[in-house]
Amino acid sequence: MKNNYRFIKELLKLRMSHLMAFRLGFFGPLFVDVSLFFIQLLVFQAIFSNVDRIGSWGQGEMIIFIGTFSLVDAINMTVYFFGVLTIPDKVRTGEMDLYLTKPVSPLLRITFEKVNPGTLPQLLFSVGVIAYGVSVGGFQIGMIQVIGYILFIAIMTLLFYDLEIMLRTTSFFIISTTGILKLEEAGLDLCMKIPGVIFQRGFKIFFYAILPYGVIATLPTQVLTSSLSVPGIIFGMGIVAVFTALMLWFWKLGLRHYNSASS
Repeated sequence: MKNNYRFIKELLKLRMSHLMAFRLGFFGPLFVDVSLFFIQLLVFQAIFSNVDRIGSWGQGEMIIFIGTFSLVDAINMTVYFFGVLTIPDKVRTGEMDLYLTKPVSPLLRITFEKVNPGTLPQLLFSVGVIAYGVSVGGFQIGMIQVIGYILFIAIMTLLFYDLEIMLRTTSFFIISTTGILKLEEAGLDLCMKIPGVIFQRGFKIFFYAILPYGVIATLPTQVLTSSLSVPGIIFGMGIVAVFTALMLWFWKLGLRHYNSASS
């Protein structure tokens, strides 16, 4: 554990040095993410100019929902996205060989090797939107709700990570992951705009248990607004535990099936 901490620390130092040498890599993601952030807000304003509620949620819950998804996405983009994104290319080109021959976990290195603090300002924007949503909804937020919300943001970020790793680990078994990644894109695009409380029957099963993008922003929002039941809390924690275990198993399985470029 201590050696892993030292490795991550040195990796972050190298990454920061590289980003400051190529400033476009630092500020580029910030510009893109903030632009997408404001587009989402405009879409949101257009929707609520015609309706007062979406399902059981009012304007306050929807603002918090949008801010929450933006917050989880900002953490994702800052910490691990740009590293995880390269897994299929590393498998296809044989670059994965370089990771397997090092004394550090290849998954650990891939996770933290492309940290990008250029997306950190999106965290601040997201928190501002969440605070605005709380104000609009008139919610009474206490310390219990805040702690619960932070906890669910953490575990939903882990769930997001699990899903990204699992979908890209398929590159160990198939030639092209284009179709699978299009499924990810479509699911994310839908679940960034529609809260999970809207889904019914098969859609709810799919987006809550099979490809659970529907819970990523929905459950933290319900925690913050005190509308998530105890069974809902247990479900949220359970689904993350299950997918984390599946991700680790599937990653190890993928490594065992990896055909080295030198073989």
